[in-house]
Amino acid sequence: MSTLHCIKLNKELESLARAPYPGELGKRILENVSKEAWQMWLNHQTLLINENSLSLIDPNAQSYLKEQMEKYFFAADDLDNIKGYTPENG
Repeated sequence: MSTLHCIKLNKELESLARAPYPGELGKRILENVSKEAWQMWLNHQTLLINENSLSLIDPNAQSYLKEQMEKYFFAADDLDNIKGYTPENG
């Protein structure tokens, strides 16, 4: 098991086994994002898809999700709010 300093969670954690997304963004995620943070993104992405009724075959939805993924990992203060969702206090 290899580890890295996760940019999202700001601690040393298990790294991903391979790039989870193609291209430069995938490489950047592989080098900076932990397995745990990636799973958190997948959960957040599911909320975005469901709450915004996105179709994954729609190129506009794909672009939106890519933009949100970049913001989630590399500019968290600029994320879109999810309508109808209140995070658990914890």
